[in-house]
Amino acid sequence: MVIMNMQKIGFGGGCHWCTEAVFDSLKGVIQVKQGYIRGHKENDYFSEAVLVYFDPKIILINDLIAIHLHTHNSTSDHSFRKKYRSAVYYHNESEHNLIKTILNGLQKDFKDQIITQPVLFQEFTSSRSQLLNYYSNNPEKPFCKKYIDPKLKLLKEKYSKITK
Repeated sequence: MVIMNMQKIGFGGGCHWCTEAVFDSLKGVIQVKQGYIRGHKENDYFSEAVLVYFDPKIILINDLIAIHLHTHNSTSDHSFRKKYRSAVYYHNESEHNLIKTILNGLQKDFKDQIITQPVLFQEFTSSRSQLLNYYSNNPEKPFCKKYIDPKLKLLKEKYSKITK
C-alpha cells in the first residue's frame, strides 16, 4: 500500500520491543520497523530504535513525539543510554528545527529536564526476524506484561482518540 504523503521518523529511547508496540497501536501509523539506528557525529553508533511510517493527515508528528516522550524515560540519563539513546531521528534541517521546537514545547509536561535529542539519521538495520512484532507475537510473556502493557494502558487513557 502506497500512501501519497506518508512520512518517516525514527525514535529511540527504550527497548525497541516496547517502542514498536507503542507505535503499532496508533491510528495513522502505517508501518513500524524495529531495529537499530546509527546517528551522525557523536551519535555514530547503533542503538535500539524504530522507524515509524505515518500518514500526517491522520496523526501529527507532535502527537508522535509527545507519545514517545511519555512512554520511555525521556528525562533519565541512566547508564544504558548508549544502548537506548533517547532520540528523535531527523532526515533534513527543516525536520531538525521542527523537532527541536516540539521538544521545547513539551518540556512543560515534565518536572525534570527532557534529555531526548534530535539526532541526524545515518543508517537503519533491522532486528532479527524472531524479534520483530515481539509484543503482538508474545503478549503473554512476562516482559510484555511488566513493561509493554503499562505503556499501552497509558496510551489508552491519555491518547484514546488516536489509538487503534
